[in-house]
Amino acid sequence: MALIGARILVAFAIPPLVFAHEAHPANPPAALSAEERAFLEENESAMAKMMNDMAAKPTGDVDRDFVAMMNPHHQGAIDMAVIELRYGKNEQLRRIAQEIIVDQMQEIAAMKLAIGEPATDTTPAPTQPPSGPVASVHHHPGMQMDMSAGMKK
Repeated sequence: MALIGARILVAFAIPPLVFAHEAHPANPPAALSAEERAFLEENESAMAKMMNDMAAKPTGDVDRDFVAMMNPHHQGAIDMAVIELRYGKNEQLRRIAQEIIVDQMQEIAAMKLAIGEPATDTTPAPTQPPSGPVASVHHHPGMQMDMSAGMKK
């Protein structure tokens, strides 16, 4: 009986969360600066990618399914932290964003190892410039940081 009540509660709680996410304006107001508009667009894109990637098909293995859903969630946090570093000016928030990147990368690696997958892949760390053509027109010299100093071995 409690399980049915919990399912009903979840069923009613989820739609407002979905609609709240959809309430974000797809096109920010024109009164915003170009930088703020770019920040909002990049953040919205990161959120949409995260939500899409978290919709993993069940495999029948609860642990693998958990990792399949959590990795995009953690990657979304990394992506949003990188966006904060690109546009944010508050030094305390920038330090927090750096910590988020390190912590979330470590958690992704730990989850992969826990299910027998390699901890790393061949993609560059989010603070490294991509090796191919850059899709974004935003380039901020000096924004690349060596995050390895904060990594636990």
